[in-house]
Amino acid sequence: MSFAALPRSGGRSAIDTAVTALRSVRDEARRRSAHRPVGAFPSRRGVAALMDLIASALFPRRLGGFIGDVRDEDGFVAAKLIALATELEREVAAELSYWEDEARGAGFDADQPATIVRLFMAALDEVRALIDSDVAAAFLGDPAARSEDEILLCYPGAIASLHHRVAHQLFQLGAPIVARLISELANERTGIDIHPGATIGQSFFIDHGTGVVIGETAIIGARVRLYQHVTLGARTPPGDAAPTPRSRHARHPIVEDDVVIYAGSTILGRVTIGEGATIGGNVWLLSDVPAGSIVSQPEARVLNAVGAQAVRERLAEQ
Repeated sequence: MSFAALPRSGGRSAIDTAVTALRSVRDEARRRSAHRPVGAFPSRRGVAALMDLIASALFPRRLGGFIGDVRDEDGFVAAKLIALATELEREVAAELSYWEDEARGAGFDADQPATIVRLFMAALDEVRALIDSDVAAAFLGDPAARSEDEILLCYPGAIASLHHRVAHQLFQLGAPIVARLISELANERTGIDIHPGATIGQSFFIDHGTGVVIGETAIIGARVRLYQHVTLGARTPPGDAAPTPRSRHARHPIVEDDVVIYAGSTILGRVTIGEGATIGGNVWLLSDVPAGSIVSQPEARVLNAVGAQAVRERLAEQ
C-alpha cells in the first residue's frame, strides 16, 4: 500500500513523528551555535533570475536574446537594468537583514541596499570590459574556437568568468552571500569553483575547466591561463594553530602575469608564482617559483619490450 493510500490517522502519525524529530534536530543545532531563526535570507532562485538579467544587460544579443535594431538596444538594456535594480535590492536587503540578526542588533542604514545597487550599476561597464578580455584570451588561446561568440555562449571557462566578474563586484560592495550564490551557480554549470573574493586580472582563460578551484584570497595577474583540475588552495594549519571558522587571512597563492598552469596541478598556501612561469601538469607546489621558471614532474619513460617485461615481473612478485 502506498503512503498516500494509508488511512488518514496512519499517514498523519508518520508526518507528526517526522515533524517532531526534525524540530528536535533544529533546536539542537541552534543550541550548539547560539543561532536564532533566520528572518530573511537571499533566495537561490532569485539570484539565478538576477544573473539572467545581468547577462542580458551585459550582452543583449548573445545572452539576452535581443534581435531588434541596434538603435533599440539601449531600450532593451534599460528595461533589464530596471528589473535588475529591483531584484538586486531585494536580495541585498535580505542579506543585510540576515547579517543584522547575526550581529545581534548592529544595523545598516536603511538606504544601504540601494547604495550597493547604485555602485554595482556604476561598475557594469568595467565588468563587461573584463569579460570581453577573458573571451578574447580564450579565442587567442584555443585553436578549436571558431568565434568569440561561440566562447561566450559555450565555453565553461567563459561562463565561470562572467559569473566571477559579477560576483566579485558584489563581494567587494558588501553582499558576500549574494556573491557566493552567484559563484555557486557557475560551479553547478561548469564544475569550476571560484570564490568571489579572489582577485583576477584581465584576459583570464580557463581551458576546459572542470575541477578548477580558486580560493578566497588568491590573487591572479593578467593573461593567466589555467587548465582543468588546477587548485589554488590553502594549506591546512597544524592543529594547535587552526584558525577559527571566521578568521580571515591571506592563505591562497599569488599568480603573477603571464603564468600558465597545466592540468592537475595543486598550489597551496601564500606562495608566489613569478611572472611568466610555467607550471607543468600534476605538480604539487608549496613554495615560491621564480619568474620565468618551468616547474614539471619527471617525464614518463618509454620502455622497450625487454624493459616492459622486467617491470611486469617485478610487479608480479610484489
